[in-house]
Amino acid sequence: MVERRTCSFCGNEIEPGTGKIYVKKDGTVLHFCKNKCQKNMLKLKRVPRRVRWSKYYAKK
Repeated sequence: MVERRTCSFCGNEIEPGTGKIYVKKDGTVLHFCKNKCQKNMLKLKRVPRRVRWSKYYAKK
């Protein structure tokens, strides 16, 4: 059985055979469903709790 993963940024489920896996130098593994999530987390250094379209968005 193939393991279903969740996106490290937006929280959506990733279909088996799709998405990207990014491994940081300290050994932590990040899973991304699309390039938009990867760029927001790594390049733009955004916090998922502050992005409205993510599932981790915290309403104040």
